[in-house]
Amino acid sequence: METFRKHLPEYLMEAAELGLFLIAAGVFTCVFEYPGSPIHQAIPNGDLRRLLIGAIMGMTAITLIYSPWGKQSGAHMNPAVTLTFYRLGKVKRQDAIFYILFQCLGGLLGVYLVALLLGQVFTKAPVNYIVTVPGTSGWFVALLGELVIAFMMMMTVLLSSNNQKLSHFTGLFAGLLVMLYVFFEAPLSGFGMNPARSLASALPAHIWTAFWLYVIVPPVGMLLASGVYQYLFGKRAVKCAKLHHDNHKRCIFRCDYNRHGKIDLSDKLPIPKEQS
Repeated sequence: METFRKHLPEYLMEAAELGLFLIAAGVFTCVFEYPGSPIHQAIPNGDLRRLLIGAIMGMTAITLIYSPWGKQSGAHMNPAVTLTFYRLGKVKRQDAIFYILFQCLGGLLGVYLVALLLGQVFTKAPVNYIVTVPGTSGWFVALLGELVIAFMMMMTVLLSSNNQKLSHFTGLFAGLLVMLYVFFEAPLSGFGMNPARSLASALPAHIWTAFWLYVIVPPVGMLLASGVYQYLFGKRAVKCAKLHHDNHKRCIFRCDYNRHGKIDLSDKLPIPKEQS
């Protein structure tokens, strides 16, 4: 319980980050897709509306990743991300368990809050709790879509976050992928890629269509990406479990980043030495 007490701030940050992401997703989906919305009526083209939603959600993801909370917790916001970094040896077991638990709780709170504020505009069709279900092409196409986007997201994160020249742009790359996924992939599967996000919609909506797909496939896709990355670059190529590492923020992970290039496994902020 000592670890829980010490790392509770990070757990709460993870809950808040996914909760805020889903609040944004719920609100802006209502704004663009609810038939009675003036914006929906002003933009009759469904593809354009989805592109705008994607741009907003991409910017939301970027904002959360580079926020003070995102810099400290690592901005996983996704059990599949946490499981992958646990498998890579960067997240301790207890931290992984509580990260996933708080991600699920935060997602649920975010969705329930939008339902409380917007009522049937959010809870009824066509928005319907922004639930993730396979598109008209069926569950197998949805499965392939979820597998590909999860693989691409984790591979992008690993390639950029562990490259000195690209590491500061990891959040931008992730946000851009979110935007593209909403536009191109959402018609196939609803764009889950996150078991906690799918649970947060399925539970209040009581819609469990192919729910197993949204729980199993994203972690599989990300774990596959981590395996390919390690095969190409070695087992010690992953430096940290944060999407954007900031030396001025505490790191609770098995972290190889440090302002002076030393390995820092402590729970304390690295204190920079005076330059002589």
